[in-house]
Amino acid sequence: MDLHTLKIFQRVAKLGSISEAARELQYAQSNITIKIKQLEADLQTILFYRHNRGTSLTPKGNMLLIYTEKIFELIEETKNIMTDEQTPKGPLIIGSMETTAAVRLPVLLSNYLKAYPNVDLTLKTGSTEKNMQGVLQYELDGAFVAESMDRPELIQKEVFEEELVLITDTVHPPITSIRDIQTKTFLVFRTGCSYREKLEQWLQQECVKPKKIMEFGTFDAIIGCVIGGLGVSMLPKSVVGKYIKEGTLKQHPIPNFDGKVKTVFICRKDKFVSTPLKKFKEFFEEKD
Repeated sequence: MDLHTLKIFQRVAKLGSISEAARELQYAQSNITIKIKQLEADLQTILFYRHNRGTSLTPKGNMLLIYTEKIFELIEETKNIMTDEQTPKGPLIIGSMETTAAVRLPVLLSNYLKAYPNVDLTLKTGSTEKNMQGVLQYELDGAFVAESMDRPELIQKEVFEEELVLITDTVHPPITSIRDIQTKTFLVFRTGCSYREKLEQWLQQECVKPKKIMEFGTFDAIIGCVIGGLGVSMLPKSVVGKYIKEGTLKQHPIPNFDGKVKTVFICRKDKFVSTPLKKFKEFFEEKD
């Protein structure tokens, strides 16, 4: 068993197809098949189920994939440690909730890149759950997510606090209780969004089952539909503030509910902290 064979195994496992792996790696399909059979012989176990749609991992194959990814992560971390310098440069992949990326991060990221122009910064937006999984799976160096979470693998630091408000079109009367909107359509992000979870907590607390829920992928879409009178939503005040000032949206406090949500920055405890990540953390921590 060598690293080359493990890389082939990893690609077949990820793609679910020997032919696809051969095409990606630019090898003959027969060579891939031979390598997989040799690996199975060395380990004395079956790693893949073969079927008409390609391949799928056996339980032992799944276990080997976990260890394979750990091996390649350790190799990459070793390279990073050996080549890391005091001047930040190279890749840095950060995850963020879309609302945080739109409202809180533009100035911070701009100033960071002005200070460290040799850093290749990538920002990926997604829900809190998606970002957390990205950090846990070593796909993200760090991420801005909502609320603190009890995960022993993670380091976290609070960086922002958001106040959630209910938003409606401008002709909607004041909201004094859940009964004022319980027949309305609630416009929300997809499952995994912490703001949606807060809304659901409030509805559960008030023992109300919404008449209808519509899911959206962006806050721009939600805001546009609220302005158009399609329904109501719950979003951070920092996101909707300019629309309130412009007079295109109306905000309402959330009756009988604490709408505060903390935004924290998370990264793995066991992951090597590269100079770009170290400086990035220092950069926004200095803004406290």
